[in-house]
Amino acid sequence: MRLLLVDDDAGLRALVRTTFEAVEVEVEEAEHVAGARRAVDVSAPDAIVLDVTMPGVSGLDFCRELKADLTTATIPVVLLTGSETGTRAGAQAAGCDAYLRKPFSPLELLAVVERLAGGLHGTPFRASKRTEPEEQLFLYARDLRHILEIERGQRLLLQKAYQETVSALASALETKDTGTRAHSQRVQRYAIELARLVAPELADEQSAQYGFLLHDVGKIGIPDQILQKPKPLTEAEERLMQTHTVLGEQMLGGVAFLRGAGLEVVRHHHERWDGAGYPDGLRGEEIPLGARIFAVADSLDAITSTRPYRRARSWDYARSDIFDEAGRQFDPEIVQAFREAEPRLRAISVEFAAA
Repeated sequence: MRLLLVDDDAGLRALVRTTFEAVEVEVEEAEHVAGARRAVDVSAPDAIVLDVTMPGVSGLDFCRELKADLTTATIPVVLLTGSETGTRAGAQAAGCDAYLRKPFSPLELLAVVERLAGGLHGTPFRASKRTEPEEQLFLYARDLRHILEIERGQRLLLQKAYQETVSALASALETKDTGTRAHSQRVQRYAIELARLVAPELADEQSAQYGFLLHDVGKIGIPDQILQKPKPLTEAEERLMQTHTVLGEQMLGGVAFLRGAGLEVVRHHHERWDGAGYPDGLRGEEIPLGARIFAVADSLDAITSTRPYRRARSWDYARSDIFDEAGRQFDPEIVQAFREAEPRLRAISVEFAAA
């Protein structure tokens, strides 16, 4: 089976591609309608997942075009939108076969496409043989869907209910990745301390504080055998691990108090000052300030903590590494803030070690 995925968000395409490839579905990508037209002309896909809002021709217009052409009218089309203008009525008027609003569960999208393409071919196209890691990925994707549904139901609750959601998500991480909760709390404290020197208003912003705490929530969708692997990841495993930033943003995209700095931290905390990071390869000040601050805090804790593939290294080793990476991995201004805040950061580390 072959799926054509049309979306101008490279990170989202990577997330969807990883989910579908886990069940041996070939995914062809296009970042705009012009590229999608070329792909369809070469070989008609079995289904199309199409973003509504893109540069140039919109997804709605392309859907109408597909459905008006007898050679492509029977191809199932699923429309995605994060825009308020992409209404269900508009999608249906364009002739789409299904419609999902962002943020969505990757498993939900898989189920919709499977149902539509299965109806076209008479049987579902999910692979009949899956390895244990693939099965585990689906289990975590299912759990993610449940968490997302719970979160959506809490949008109209008071701020206290939102805080309880944050605690629940932190606890979920703790069950998947040993030490994650302590890591999240430590790194949140480090990041707030650095922010007080660089951008005091950010240190007091609730969205940023929760983003610091929940930066790795997308790892709920990463299989245990990858998170806890006692040796370096393979290239394929590394690609899957990297999707946790976009997956986390998808999970938390509907949480009102995380919009802004919080979601920026979740998506961009693995970007690098030199542009060699992920998911978007942002460079320098293109990277949101909260994510630049957090990158230093996260690296400090990662180096000084024991991981499945190595033991914790010394504070002096971490300090030297952070200094060496100024202007490459890290914003030099944040590294200077680290120099000034180091005694307080070290006191935080000691406090957690004694707890």
